Amino acid sequence: MSATENFLTPEEERAIVNAIQIAEQNTSGEIRVHLEDHSEKPPVERAQEVFYSLGMDKTKARNGVLFYIGVSDHTFAIIGDKGIHQVVEDDFWDCTKDIVIAHFKNRRYKDGLVDGIIKAGERLKQYFPFESDDTNELSNEISKG
Repeated sequence: MSATENFLTPEEERAIVNAIQIAEQNTSGEIRVHLEDHSEKPPVERAQEVFYSLGMDKTKARNGVLFYIGVSDHTFAIIGDKGIHQVVEDDFWDCTKDIVIAHFKNRRYKDGLVDGIIKAGERLKQYFPFESDDTNELSNEISKG
């Protein structure tokens, strides 16, 4: 079994998917989590590739957010789409990233992702509030590469 398969238990994965559903109740933003064993590329660069391969740049408001984890590499990145970067400050993701990394340092991976996802939803709500006609444009399931 790969490091990616062992990274989270099925219960932890369900908790993360649940956190995505909760976060997306407050925002039209679309949040995804992607786990990968290893990449030769820097985490932000690889996260951008995954972002496009998952079609996350196709949302109506261009407000997709990707939490990327390189399991064996111990890397993490959070990136958002063009629509987000046009309206937020440069350090918008820093506090979310800090929450996740603090948990990861203590090997509390699920807690880090859940707290980070909820925080991202709260932050996105200011700029991309949930609309009554909002549709879930992207899967909430964790993708693995």
